[in-house]
Amino acid sequence: MTISHHSIPQKIIIASRESLLAMWQAKFIRQQLLQLYPQTEVSILGMTTKGDQILDKSLSKIGGKGLFIKELEQALEEGRADIAVHSMKDMPMIVPDGFELAVITEREDPRDAFVSNQYNSLETLPEGSIVGTSSLRRESQLRAQFPHLKVQPLRGNVQTRLRKLDEGQYAAIILAAAGLKRLELSERITALLSPEQSLPAVGQGALGIECREDRSDLVEILQPLHHQKTAYCVKAERAMSRVLGGSCQIPLGAFGEIEDDMLQLRGFVASPDGKQMVSTTLNGKPEDGEEIGKSMAQHLIAQGADKILAEIVPANGW
Repeated sequence: MTISHHSIPQKIIIASRESLLAMWQAKFIRQQLLQLYPQTEVSILGMTTKGDQILDKSLSKIGGKGLFIKELEQALEEGRADIAVHSMKDMPMIVPDGFELAVITEREDPRDAFVSNQYNSLETLPEGSIVGTSSLRRESQLRAQFPHLKVQPLRGNVQTRLRKLDEGQYAAIILAAAGLKRLELSERITALLSPEQSLPAVGQGALGIECREDRSDLVEILQPLHHQKTAYCVKAERAMSRVLGGSCQIPLGAFGEIEDDMLQLRGFVASPDGKQMVSTTLNGKPEDGEEIGKSMAQHLIAQGADKILAEIVPANGW
């Protein structure tokens, strides 16, 4: 793909949250853009979002994923920034009018990581051990497999969560492996959880680059950063979640993988206590990812996902 010299902007401003991980992600994209377009000046506008400010409540209680995104989109709208870099797992399932998800980058390790200073696996945790996680998806899977453990909320950035573990507030915590690896904290990973043990969040491990819909110049120059295989998988996962009204209030997971030109999508919906759970796996062509995702949602509804969700989110209109 040839990009005309005229369409390369002289300056690109990236909007990013100010957490260490978000800044790592923004710097990573900045580096890639500088390699592609050395004449362009690329800077980062760090911002504190509502999701970063409210740390005493779980995400599911304060309004979910959009809390990390809104201020960044406002900066795009007002022209203070050109692009925003997000963790795909923080992206709401519906991109607001006027904005476009221009790029989905190649996925880092999508798995969840078990982190503990005393125990080497979930299986070895003694009865009553406290496990920290901020995610209903992780909580429901933990409760289903290890009903003898105590799952307690854990908010804050990666460093804060690790500090709480080190202070002895938790016997173990579950974090995204991608974040630990990006922050060069791989040595803190005690064990990686297979998708069978903990099905990842929708979009986990991938980054998304968002811009205004009317910036076709940016969409064009960003394309070399787009990873088609990852995009097929993430779009399938997001389609499943969108149909089911996926947000931080709903314990669901979806994970797509492509092998031999076939996309395999796994998904589940559960009650927060893990006592009710429906899951399924579908296969199809990668380019049909969105349809596979929608179809998976219907399969899960047929198994009773709508009833589970109605109990969790009565206002969802099921």
